[in-house]
Amino acid sequence: MSHSYPEHVTIVDVSPRDGLQNEAMTVPTAVKQTLINDLIAAGVKKLEATSFVSPKWVPQMGDNSELMTALAETRHNDVIYSVLVPNMRGFDNAIAHRPDEIVIFGSASETFSQKNINCSIDESIERFAPVAAAAKAHGIKVRGVISCTVGCPYEGEIDPSQVAYVTKRLVEIGSEQIGIADTIGVGTPLKVQRALQAALEYADIAMLSGHFHDTYGQAVSNTLAALQMGVSEFDTSVAGLGGCPYAKGATGNVATEDVVYMLHGMGISTGIDLDKLVVAGERISKFLGRRNGSSVARALINKRQS
Repeated sequence: MSHSYPEHVTIVDVSPRDGLQNEAMTVPTAVKQTLINDLIAAGVKKLEATSFVSPKWVPQMGDNSELMTALAETRHNDVIYSVLVPNMRGFDNAIAHRPDEIVIFGSASETFSQKNINCSIDESIERFAPVAAAAKAHGIKVRGVISCTVGCPYEGEIDPSQVAYVTKRLVEIGSEQIGIADTIGVGTPLKVQRALQAALEYADIAMLSGHFHDTYGQAVSNTLAALQMGVSEFDTSVAGLGGCPYAKGATGNVATEDVVYMLHGMGISTGIDLDKLVVAGERISKFLGRRNGSSVARALINKRQS
């Protein structure tokens, strides 16, 4: 079976936002800044810096303005700094910091939408519409991410038609990119391909990106399945940091190191230096006092030590 894989893949490292917001401890701004600069030094060209949500809901992101101000001093013109924005209030706070992209989050599961953002799928799209319009007016890119595209902690399996519906709605309000997320990591390759196929009814393959969690150890396989369809952008998290605060027991995002190792081994370029990436992941893992969640990083570190 021959696949024409993309020659280059864009890695979006989400560890500063999606990774750290699920840590029990609040990470100091300076440590976040170091993580982001370490990722950029390793060659990451796109990352999720922070999220402009109410600190009442996500205390870990309470320093969003301070972090963006600190980053402004060494901001790289060739790096896309994305921020998560749930509503107009968040947008108004974010805009002062000139993010390159704003990320809005819908869900393919009605129950998850209610539990996660306290409103229905349709209500969430209505809430995002003015945000997307305002971003466009400021020349800022808009990415819409759809959570629970293959499974939900409350509803179980998710029908691909739900993914198609939310894709359609997000594209209608102005999303230029659509992230297909397996928030609780229950997906397997064919299920992921069906979710992507559903999204393709309303979005071009170049607009789609994958966001796979590794709860059941399927994230790298799911990444490969998406690559086979021509997806060339993936959200990953250095050292496998993060989970989902609203999905009980969901472990982290797929480790950036593991995905980069696979891609490089397939002859697909990422522009990332794997050794420097491992250093970035080790540094934040040590600070958090946790085991590095990347198999590749652990293997490379053991090899160096032997």
